[in-house]
Amino acid sequence: QVHLVESGGGLVQAGGSLRLSCSASGSIVSSMGWYRQAPGKQRELVAIITDGGTTNYARYADSVKGRFTISRDNAKSTVYLQMNSLKPEDTAVYYCNVVDLLYRNYWGQGTQITVAS
Repeated sequence: QVHLVESGGGLVQAGGSLRLSCSASGSIVSSMGWYRQAPGKQRELVAIITDGGTTNYARYADSVKGRFTISRDNAKSTVYLQMNSLKPEDTAVYYCNVVDLLYRNYWGQGTQITVAS
């Protein structure tokens, strides 16, 4: 089992920045990432980062490329999402997601990001 604790989020003006953190405890995880769900929309991938040993591999949704950066600290089992140049359309509930070595998915409780125009 993996337990996730998210932090960060809140209200920011358009063009501002926020950073999300998600710490995982329990089983060893392989990939860590962030998804988001806006009202009336399906949950979508924002960014994901996979532990490649000496190199981590990151993948981003096209809508956030160049603005968001995902990173992880394996020693702390923590994944971060640095969000810059935020837009009103980034408003959503953001969920941390991790996958363990048995390919089981775990989700954080979600944190609200609101970008005011």
